[in-house]
Amino acid sequence: MTPDCESDRRSWFARNRMTLLSASAIFAYAAFVEWFWGWSTLLRQWSEIGFGIAFLALALLVATYFIRCYRIYDYFPRETAGQFLPLFRVTQVHNLLNIMLPFRAGETSFPLLMRSEFSVPLARGTAALLVMRLLDLHALLVVAAVGLVIGRGSIALWTLWFAAFVSPLLFFLLKGRAIALARRLLPTSLDAIVDELEAGLPVDVIAFLRAWGMTILNWAVKVIVLAWVLAFMGVAPLSACFGGALGGELSSVLPMHAPAGVGTYPAAIAAGAVSFGASAGREGLEQLAAAGVNAHLLIIVSAVAGTLLSMAIGRKH
Repeated sequence: MTPDCESDRRSWFARNRMTLLSASAIFAYAAFVEWFWGWSTLLRQWSEIGFGIAFLALALLVATYFIRCYRIYDYFPRETAGQFLPLFRVTQVHNLLNIMLPFRAGETSFPLLMRSEFSVPLARGTAALLVMRLLDLHALLVVAAVGLVIGRGSIALWTLWFAAFVSPLLFFLLKGRAIALARRLLPTSLDAIVDELEAGLPVDVIAFLRAWGMTILNWAVKVIVLAWVLAFMGVAPLSACFGGALGGELSSVLPMHAPAGVGTYPAAIAAGAVSFGASAGREGLEQLAAAGVNAHLLIIVSAVAGTLLSMAIGRKH
């Protein structure tokens, strides 16, 4: 093979690496779903709740991926300017790998992809990912807790909820002191890393409020959609639907989910629903198990659909 042919092949792989990675992830995921559940089983279970409801829920879940992408687009305005669609493809590959790989192993793909596609330093990408994951965890808790607070109707609970809601802003206002403390305690040889970590944080309160708002909106839509689907599947009361949605999504955010969330996601839905008032009897648990599997499959298909969409609209020319 001539040097020119070898160079052309490397260039082709460089131009199409995101497409190849996306296609490989989708193929592996589709094969896994067929092997573990079977796509015919998936379609039969969706037919039980109605394809119209399932399609609407799927569309709303895919819409949350655009919100999530915009949060990153706004977080790195200089590096991603004018490249929203390529960034959407990066975020979808990261999301799919996150779901597929156990113990949050897929998280490592985010700073690596941001470095390779947008030249974001690893330390900066890692710091941004940590901030966004903390905001994700906070948003999940406060959004899902709305169902519990509404169910109880206590002024004390609403006060506690509001204090928890505004706590990230208070922590952000202390970021300057935390960075200054790190510079004093760490050796000067690490100043460059501290600089990149600081650059991975929102630059000011306005930027933080935008990131925080996008996070709340993203998870509010996702938790509400999942709670709505669980309600259609017979989960009751309303607080249990929110609890189930919270449990499932927490299992995907915390470092404890199995490959593709098999077993852990439906179990977390059942545990969350019972904790928020669902029946713990045999019949109730059987219903929760079926609802958990259906919701899990919905999440799986939304991830695959989002990645396919990103490949269709985010291809570099």
